Amino acid sequence: MSPRANPRDRPVPPRADPDHPLDALPPGAVSSSPFLPLAALETAQPLLSSKEAQQLSPIVLAYVGDAVYELYVRLHYLLPPQRIDLYHRQVVGQVRAEQQCGYLQRLQDQLTEVERSIVRRGRNAATSHPKRVSLATYQQATGLEALVGYLYLTDPERLKALWPYLRLGSP
Repeated sequence: MSPRANPRDRPVPPRADPDHPLDALPPGAVSSSPFLPLAALETAQPLLSSKEAQQLSPIVLAYVGDAVYELYVRLHYLLPPQRIDLYHRQVVGQVRAEQQCGYLQRLQDQLTEVERSIVRRGRNAATSHPKRVSLATYQQATGLEALVGYLYLTDPERLKALWPYLRLGSP
């Protein structure tokens, strides 16, 4: 008796809809999927002034930044089409506190004094942490999320400019 094939083990067939916006991308665009999240910022306008955003708690900025960061990571891995469990594993690997801490280190030389201040506020606001990660690592990750939230709300173009420095997926 042969074992039944699991339908989730089959590869995802490519789309064949010429009217779908992702199918209208030039052939090289599929291999440049890291820039797909940046396209989401093309028409973005600041939602708050810098002064308004700085009045928000750093935890609120991190809350927004966490959602924005995860969305960008999900979009980064969107192409080529894959099974959902592969998407999930790739995204989870990038949104972990340890990985975010490393990404913040990559960004440090690119940050302005105001941005460093936002990171510092976010880092100092994180006073508790999950058991699987150290407090210092969790604080760094919270600092990155606060920065992402702040830039998303106040300066999407700056967020777009910093995104490539993360080099998602590289050690």
